[in-house]
Amino acid sequence: MGIIDFKATKCKHCYKCVRYCDVKAIMIKDERAEIMPDKCILCGHCLQICPQEAKTLNSDLSMVQAMIRRGEQVIVSLAPSYMGLLPYKTIGQVKAALKQLGFADVRETAEGAAVVTAEYARLLAEGEMENIITTCCPAANSLIEIYYPELVPYMAPVVSPMVAHGMMIKKERPEAKVVFLGPCIAKKQEAEDPRHAGVIDAVLNFNDIRRWLAEQSIVITECEDEPFEQIDPKVNRLYPVTNGVVNSVISTEGKADGYRKFYVHGLSNCIDLCRSMVRGEIKGCFIEMNSCSGGCIKGPTVGDETISRFKVKLDMEETISREPADEGRVAQVMNGLSFAKTFEDHSPKDPMPTEAQIQEILRMTGKNRPEDELNCGACGYPTCREKAIAVFQKKAELNMCIPFMHEKAESFANLVMETSPNVVLIVDPEMKILEYSAVGEKYFGKTRTEALGMYLYEFIDPTDFQWVLDTHQNIHGKKVTYTEYGVTMLQNIVYIKKENAVLATFIDITQQEEQAKMDYETKLETIDLAQRVIHKQMMVAQEIAGLLGETTAETKTTLTKLCKSLLDDGNESEVR
Repeated sequence: MGIIDFKATKCKHCYKCVRYCDVKAIMIKDERAEIMPDKCILCGHCLQICPQEAKTLNSDLSMVQAMIRRGEQVIVSLAPSYMGLLPYKTIGQVKAALKQLGFADVRETAEGAAVVTAEYARLLAEGEMENIITTCCPAANSLIEIYYPELVPYMAPVVSPMVAHGMMIKKERPEAKVVFLGPCIAKKQEAEDPRHAGVIDAVLNFNDIRRWLAEQSIVITECEDEPFEQIDPKVNRLYPVTNGVVNSVISTEGKADGYRKFYVHGLSNCIDLCRSMVRGEIKGCFIEMNSCSGGCIKGPTVGDETISRFKVKLDMEETISREPADEGRVAQVMNGLSFAKTFEDHSPKDPMPTEAQIQEILRMTGKNRPEDELNCGACGYPTCREKAIAVFQKKAELNMCIPFMHEKAESFANLVMETSPNVVLIVDPEMKILEYSAVGEKYFGKTRTEALGMYLYEFIDPTDFQWVLDTHQNIHGKKVTYTEYGVTMLQNIVYIKKENAVLATFIDITQQEEQAKMDYETKLETIDLAQRVIHKQMMVAQEIAGLLGETTAETKTTLTKLCKSLLDDGNESEVR
């Protein structure tokens, strides 16, 4: 399971995350967005800008709660950004509140920052690197390793404060589980990095902890003050604000070095700097790089949009001491540990299309000439060519080109209106005609141009249309004869909720009706003829019956007489 997941049911045809992803690590597949893990730097920007909240961050909260329920010793490494993002009267109240949740101890990640600062000061003093880019921000680190591997030699070969702190805690308490709490998503991937796997056991963000505190009815400002007991990080608590690393290094250095120092924050600015460095325009600089605009205090999981990074920065700079951490204590915790890290080339090896293949893809979206390439960016890619390359690499789909799809849909709609043998009408609530197919002139004598300036009741009865509009119930297959036009139509009238309009199709059934009438008249004639034949047959039958009756009667009389005659002859013979 990825660190950021997408809800497929919500994500469709938007492309906003593609537009706002500076490194284009989001592909469109089956019309929805998917993150490409090998290209994503986990800046979290897509989480923040998704209008449908279709992206979710997988949380380690249940895992951490299970650790505590099992009775494991779980220690929090608390990112210094808590000082500007959590409510408290004294910082010890934050520690007390977290311990009420079941954590065995709460330590400040700034302790690790003190160690990292010492390592940076050493690199500056040695002066062997042409440029030194800080490696505290895992998203910025991934940006360079994946997209600008030429700059890997400039990355300070030092772990982040989170990892350094985890190593320090594990050295002191090997059995403990270390949970980092901060505003960063990329820390989850950094915790899983095989280069220091096992140092950090889980990562929580401030949204996780706010939810957990609320569930347990724990209010930080009502907790007792429980001071932090380990190294006082002092100036190193400034790491989460812009220029915080530079200020920490300047405060810690024993003597001035020969590097120019500056900071850059915000992913687009980091990319601009990387491009400048690739061109060889930056020399002899110590550069604090942070992918989040405003530093860690505006990380992707800060949650509360009312928090002003400017106010937090001013407050933290005003309240945090500019003194360096105790050099002796820092050296003590560094003893026996290596905080070195080797950065690598993780650039993806995507296939590149030929010019002919790019042109073929462009043609498939109606871009046959350079002037057809609008470069509108609606698909998420800055130019049509870049989008064509993404299509070749199966990161994008052809139908992401919104102007092309609009023209295509419009052409299909026009094609239907122009070629359909049926009359198509669309009217608004005032019965004003919004659309009228060209074939309507054949039946109603009004051209499309004329009809579009008219109301429906000017040439046909609008009663059924008004009923559909009022009731939002559709009429299907209603036969209507327009005597004045000499036509009979089969009407289908439907309500269009989205537009609050009515659409109707008229199917000409005049010929079928005339044929049916002729067939009916033929049937009537046939029935009349049959009736006459039956009547005649009945008359004949009656005549035959009459004749048979008379003949039968005469035969009976004759036979009766014959029988009587024979009987009379017999009686006379006996007498004789």
